[in-house]
Amino acid sequence: MDLRHDTTIEAILEHLIANGETGMGRVFGQLFELAMQIEREQHLKAAHYERTPERQGYANGYKPKRIDTPAGTVTIQVPKTAGHGEDPFYPQSLERGRRSSRAVMLAVAEMYIRGVSTRQAEGVMREFGIESLSSTQVSRATKLLDDELAAWRNRSLGQMKYLILDARYEKARHDGVVRDVAVLSAVGIGADERRHVLGLSVALSEAEVHWREFLESLQARGMRGTTFIVSDDHAGLKAARRAVLGAAVWQRCQFHLALNAVQHSPNNDIKKRIGKQLRAVWNASSLQAAEAELATLVASYRDKHPGFADWLENNVPEGLAVFTLPEGHQKRMRTSNGIERPIQQELKRRTSK
Repeated sequence: MDLRHDTTIEAILEHLIANGETGMGRVFGQLFELAMQIEREQHLKAAHYERTPERQGYANGYKPKRIDTPAGTVTIQVPKTAGHGEDPFYPQSLERGRRSSRAVMLAVAEMYIRGVSTRQAEGVMREFGIESLSSTQVSRATKLLDDELAAWRNRSLGQMKYLILDARYEKARHDGVVRDVAVLSAVGIGADERRHVLGLSVALSEAEVHWREFLESLQARGMRGTTFIVSDDHAGLKAARRAVLGAAVWQRCQFHLALNAVQHSPNNDIKKRIGKQLRAVWNASSLQAAEAELATLVASYRDKHPGFADWLENNVPEGLAVFTLPEGHQKRMRTSNGIERPIQQELKRRTSK
């Protein structure tokens, strides 16, 4: 190492002594520049102003570059070369710096995935010396997770005895127009009796063709052994479920069924009490007891509100399939709420920021 390098290191040490750990950003930048200068000399096969027979090309000044690193945002002078043919010079240390910057951006992406807003992420990064963070940078950072997302979306599934299906509508840009799109989602309960998010699919609607494609994609990834499905009564989902998983028992979500009952109630008095009356059916001790409660409920409306009585008689039994499951499983499988927290609420929390 020549005298010029020794002088640079001495200056770096003096800066570190004078400023302590608060000056690490500048120290990092100066060491980075020194490493690149040494690389340039090795590439040219000659030191600064040195003339040798092996020399290939010459130094051609510097160009400034701002980089985000774990030590903060620093501006460095990247050495340039010329006169050495078509063999370009690019510092390996700068490439390694890109990897370090990639680690920073991955941290930003992880914060975004966990629901941290761009403004909040910018505040966190500023504490670490990163001067600014735009929404474009966040978008670029999340793209670094594409490979991980693709691996998750295509992973093998295996046996999923129970399946919970639901959809949520979000706004997205499609063909240059912002419109509502359906986010189809599936949660499965495997042999370990734990819930697993199986997959998500963004579609233009909940039409049968989209639900069928989504369910077939789960099967193509190895989902098997499904004997029980919980979902609402959407026509597209119902048709797709019958076509792809027709052998599975279907449980109509009791929460959505109660909302449907309120909507079909003929007057406000019935709207106020029908929920409590349905709970008496669903909280019965057995399927036989639930059917008896339902028969009593239907009979109470038969004379004055025959249309509503018919609706109850035809629809409420679809919410009683859960009684065929082991008693310890019934409470968690009576509704599609098992998909609300892991997917729907998390989507809402992130898209509302």
